[in-house]
Amino acid sequence: MDTSGRDRSRVRTTDHPKLLHRWPSALGLAAAVLSLASGVNRESGAITVVVASLCYLGAAAFNRPWVGWAGILGGSIVIVASELAGLPWWAGAGITSLVLIVAGVAVRAPRVPLAAQALALAVYGGLAVVTLFLSPRVGLAMAGAVLACHAIWDVVLYRRNQTVPRSLTEFCMVLDVLAGGGIVVVAVTG
Repeated sequence: MDTSGRDRSRVRTTDHPKLLHRWPSALGLAAAVLSLASGVNRESGAITVVVASLCYLGAAAFNRPWVGWAGILGGSIVIVASELAGLPWWAGAGITSLVLIVAGVAVRAPRVPLAAQALALAVYGGLAVVTLFLSPRVGLAMAGAVLACHAIWDVVLYRRNQTVPRSLTEFCMVLDVLAGGGIVVVAVTG
């Protein structure tokens, strides 16, 4: 019998290895490594920025943070379906973003987060698409820079602890900085 007076029925977070709490960072690292190992190009960098922005917009539109994680798969499906339908991937993402904004208004999602995510998608996504129309090396460098800079938005959302789960923003911060930085290095060292 435990006579220490300590309640053993509860698991304290300090009882777990600290690394378990950093699973989103480990997942972001793995995603960045896979992204860089599978081939660095401006299209993949731009798609990563746009899908990340769509995830955040979807979570804001439905006022459900978990939708952000589901949005990774959803955004990827949008990209593939767009290309299968003969549309540029960025056109499909643009149409999807408009649908998400309309849905957010229809379900009366909080306006400030919805507007903030729509603006973030317009800025980051717009810059990402511009990279596709630049010279290959400049476009590659800019795609990496835009992806790395998206981590700033991740930090803002992490600190505010709103719109999406902190685990998603942590994952995205690591992915964005490492993959974006790697893309810039490849562009510069070519």
